[in-house]
Amino acid sequence: MKSRTTYICSECGSDFMRWQGQCTGCGQWNTLQARTRATDKKISGDPAVCRPSLLSRVDLARADHIPTGIQGLDEVLGGGLVPGAVILLGGEPGIGKSTLLLQLLSLAGSGTLYVSGEESLPQIRSRAQRLGLEHANIQALATNSLEDVLAAFSSHSPYQLVIIDSVQTISSSESDSMPGAPTQIRLVTSRLIQAAKDSGTCIFLVGHVTKEGQIAGPKLLEHMVDTVIYLEGDKEHLYRILRVIKNRFGPTDELVMFQMGVLGLEVIQDPSTFFLQARDPALSGTAVVMAVDGHKPFAVEVQALATPSFLSIPRRTALGFDQNRLHLLLAVMEKKLQRSLAQSDIYTKIGGGLKLVDPGLDLGLVAAVLSSFHNRSLPERAIFWGEVDLNGQIRPVLAHDIRLRQASRLGYKPVFHPGSPDSKTGISNIMQLQDILFAPEE
Repeated sequence: MKSRTTYICSECGSDFMRWQGQCTGCGQWNTLQARTRATDKKISGDPAVCRPSLLSRVDLARADHIPTGIQGLDEVLGGGLVPGAVILLGGEPGIGKSTLLLQLLSLAGSGTLYVSGEESLPQIRSRAQRLGLEHANIQALATNSLEDVLAAFSSHSPYQLVIIDSVQTISSSESDSMPGAPTQIRLVTSRLIQAAKDSGTCIFLVGHVTKEGQIAGPKLLEHMVDTVIYLEGDKEHLYRILRVIKNRFGPTDELVMFQMGVLGLEVIQDPSTFFLQARDPALSGTAVVMAVDGHKPFAVEVQALATPSFLSIPRRTALGFDQNRLHLLLAVMEKKLQRSLAQSDIYTKIGGGLKLVDPGLDLGLVAAVLSSFHNRSLPERAIFWGEVDLNGQIRPVLAHDIRLRQASRLGYKPVFHPGSPDSKTGISNIMQLQDILFAPEE
């Protein structure tokens, strides 16, 4: 058997034929480590396995989805758990990933395993006790070794569901890299995926995130797994959003909203007005927007405060959406509405700590800023959505019909939305919006 020496970067996993001081893949210095690999490979495979199949004759039958017991989670996953699937769950520390997965294990019944590389068994039991799941039929294993995890697979009849918390803490003795290094993550993930396919076990991998909000490790990790979901939210608030980013077994634009309760995460059955609790419509500087995230419409409160500035450069603050979008909207308002906002500090946010990228928020932001600027409240049941372009025109946004039906169901009136050429409803520009809402009082 012949062998050759290659050099692998311990940071990004790039492979080089000879040693060099700097890795051209990630730019780090002195990270290349020598590895010896066997070079003999099979010249031919098994003809029975490698024979191509006619696509039209491929059997489409597959295992049915297994319900999780959490209706919202089933919708996000496309119907439930798929045997042999590998699901990657990402989220910030303390957001509730382990809590959600413990609840999932308690509903799955027997044939489940919780593997933790971060906590001891007493710590896991303590969390289960706080959630009222102490007597649930959950098997647990505290280890950082991939070999221990695979041994647990082989020493037990096929598990139905296995949780790995987290994939960055599990390492294999086949690699000299530290746990969490790209080479370790790739090796651990590939072995776990192979074990899932061979045994028909559904595996959840918990992934750490970086300060930018991305799952730590190589991007290849997200390509390798079948489904990628994120648990988002503000730890200072009680709500959480579970969003699907990739799904080989269902849609990729679904989400479910949870509320953190005493016994863990509870599904918000109707999030339509959940984020409008304790709202006072008589105050100025607030507007209700019918936002859409995925396929779910829900009403959110957009707040704005315009106050005289004593700084040479007025402050502009945006919480819950892109601050550059706020700068753009204010520039359009100054140009088209002839409003001098250059001497005002303007603070804006989305109520409830939500973070949205919906362009339909534009019209509500403009209305909220005007309301604060004039110190006049908007109509109590008014609702807004629409994208504002650089000419002050209000453009249509996605899911217009869904927003309109939801606004009608909730009884909002008047409704301010983009107008269409063949319809007499809606408004066409922000100048028209200003004339309707803030006409001079006689």
